Amino acid sequence: MVDDDDQLRGRLRAALQDAGLTVIAEADNGRDAIELAAHYKPDVMIMDIVMANIDGLSATRQIVARAPTVRILLLTASDDVDLGMVGLRAGAAGHQVKGVPTEEVVAAVRRMAAGEPVIGPELTWRLIESLRALPVGGQGVRPVRSKLTPREWEVLDLLCAGRSVDQISDDLVLARDTVRTHVKRVLRKLGAHSQAEAISIANGIRATFAASGGEAPDEA
Repeated sequence: MVDDDDQLRGRLRAALQDAGLTVIAEADNGRDAIELAAHYKPDVMIMDIVMANIDGLSATRQIVARAPTVRILLLTASDDVDLGMVGLRAGAAGHQVKGVPTEEVVAAVRRMAAGEPVIGPELTWRLIESLRALPVGGQGVRPVRSKLTPREWEVLDLLCAGRSVDQISDDLVLARDTVRTHVKRVLRKLGAHSQAEAISIANGIRATFAASGGEAPDEA
C-alpha cells in the first residue's frame, strides 16, 4: 500500500486487515514502492498517483517491468477519465477515486487478487472508444520474430495510428526524448530513412498478415 497520506493508509490498512487480507508493507513514496514490490511481489498493490520523488505512474511502470505479477490499483484524487487511461497504459490493472468508502477499496482488492480488472463504466467506455478509433488493417500485428522490442513496436503502432512524438509521449507516459530515441531505433532496425517509410514497412507486414489468413508473419 503506497500513499503519502498517513491517515488514509491507516484507514485502508485497518479495513483490509478487518476483511482478512494481509498488508505486507507500506510506503509513502514511489521509490520505496518500487523496491518493496520487487522484494515482496504482493498480489495487489494500492498506489497513489501524486507523491514525492517518484510519482505513482512512473512507479507503476517500473513495478510492472520488474514484477509483472503485481496487480496495481491506482487511486486518484478525481474521476478524470483521461488520467485513468494514462494509468492503465502505465500498467495498472485497476482504478478508483479517493474518497469512495473503504469497503469499495477492499472489494476492489479482492477482485484484483482473483484476477479481475477494476475500472468504472466511464473508463470502460473510453477504452471501447479507443479501440473503435484504431485504424483497420492489422493495427498491432507484430512478427513472431522481430528485430524490434515490444516497446519499439508499441511506438511504431502509435506512429501508424497517426500519433505525433508528443502525443506518444503522453500516451505511453514517457519522456519525449525517450520516445525520440525509440523512433530512431525503429528507423535504424527497419532500414527506414523516415517515419513515413517505417510506417509503410509496418503496413507491409500487416498486409502479409492479412494475406496469410491471420497467421502472424516473421519479419523480413
